[in-house]
Amino acid sequence: MYRLERLGTWMTVISALLVALLYGVWTPDLDTVTLEQRYQYAPTQAVEVDGLRIRYKDTGPRDAPAILLLHGFGSSLQTWDAWADSLDKRYRVIRLDLPGFGLTGPSPTNDYSEQTDTGTLTRFIDQLGVTQLAVIGHSMGGKMAWSLAASQPARITALVLMAPDGYPRPEDIGTKPYASSSVMHLIKYFLPKYFLEKSLEPAFYDATQLNETLVNRYYDMLRAPGVRAAILARGDQTIYTDPVPRLKRITAPTLLLWGEEDQMIPSRNAQDYERDIPRSTTVLLPQSGHLIQEERPDVGLTAVSYFLDQHLPQ
Repeated sequence: MYRLERLGTWMTVISALLVALLYGVWTPDLDTVTLEQRYQYAPTQAVEVDGLRIRYKDTGPRDAPAILLLHGFGSSLQTWDAWADSLDKRYRVIRLDLPGFGLTGPSPTNDYSEQTDTGTLTRFIDQLGVTQLAVIGHSMGGKMAWSLAASQPARITALVLMAPDGYPRPEDIGTKPYASSSVMHLIKYFLPKYFLEKSLEPAFYDATQLNETLVNRYYDMLRAPGVRAAILARGDQTIYTDPVPRLKRITAPTLLLWGEEDQMIPSRNAQDYERDIPRSTTVLLPQSGHLIQEERPDVGLTAVSYFLDQHLPQ
């Protein structure tokens, strides 16, 4: 009996320790109101598209040439803060939290296919009354940008692709490059900030540029309601397809902008895009990684502004 009592005591202690451990790493979602206040979302800048409430920021003169900014995987519209503050002096700058990210959050249909993304973006800019526009896209947003430009070539006035995703090796066509393991699904419940920081470091050439404010923002936006589940769903639904026929339909002048030290999507991929996009040119930025707009915003913006000045009316 004494042994059973002692065993019961130890089981209680172990259970308490496990509960305490799980509580210590439990990572619940943050509420929308907190995030709206923390990142200064205007309640008027939201539109309903395909049952999705898209959150966006629209700044600059309404009669100026429009530029649409599309962020990368796991990011949000704040990745463009430094660029938007400069570009909206001359242009109408529109940036949004893409479906499944930030305060736009998960799609009610749980559909993150390429075709759906392109259709949603088209209807979004239609609702804002934009008939022609330039598009700047980074990484995953770069793939969305060139898909949009290929589907509506007469509508896109200029295109900037920053380390765009979506050009697989021939043997990878038909594969799911971002399919998640069952273990990865634990991020819906546990997301230590340390692991997030370590996953962001390879996106920088100089990891010292990954400051606490930036880490906190990524961490907060990944904890927006439903975002982690949406990210996993998007990864599971992403399938590599042959991009060449669509890239050849792009008619807009195109800047391929890459960090020479990009560890996420290597800069050598630029030659594939330049070969297949008719009016394209490549600029490689030395000592730069994947997140140019956050690691070296001034250097990247100089290249982009020069390109836009050449192709958009002032």
